[in-house]
Order: sequence, then C-alpha cells, then structure tokens
Amino acid sequence: MVEKRLDTTFTALADPTRRAMLADLMLGEKSIGELAAPYRMSFAGAAKHVAVLARAGLIERRKVGRQQLCRLNPSQLKDASDWLRQWERFWTDRLDALEVALKQDPE
Repeated sequence: MVEKRLDTTFTALADPTRRAMLADLMLGEKSIGELAAPYRMSFAGAAKHVAVLARAGLIERRKVGRQQLCRLNPSQLKDASDWLRQWERFWTDRLDALEVALKQDPE
C-alpha cells in the first residue's frame, strides 16, 4: 500500500509544473485559474495537473460557488520524505566511511 502511494506521489512530483503549483500553494489557497496563470495554460490543462496532485493526496480541493480552491496537504509528503531519508542516511554513512578511509591512507 505504501509503495503504491509512493509511486503516485513521485509521479505527481515528476512534472515541473506540478512542483511549481505545489510551491505556489505553500503561500496559501488558490483557485485553479490562479494556479494556471503563471504558465499561460488553459483552465483545462491546469485542471488536469490539479487532478494528478489531488489523486496523489498532495492537495485538497473545495468548491466555493463556481470556483475550485486548492490547498496544500503537506502530510501526504511524509511517506516520500521518510523514503528519501533512508537514502540520506545510506549516503551519509558511505561518505563518512570514505572520509575515514582517506584519512587513514598513508599516500
């Protein structure tokens, strides 16, 4: 189950426009039209990006009148962060071992 959520999350994050939309939402709730504006894309194009982000659970949408407002759901990034953290530990351990080995090398 976690693997499927990770796949969905990383698929959503793979697109630079969706990452930028998430960054925009860090500043607060925005409509789909507001999210589309910096990219000169149609409402339909932006709505497709928003749908991918919503399926991944990275954003939440609510309807206010005729507008759909989007807001960031940062808690969904926790699984991805935890997964990345294991690799951070792996590389930190490897680099620490390399540093020790280089200091022991008599040249």
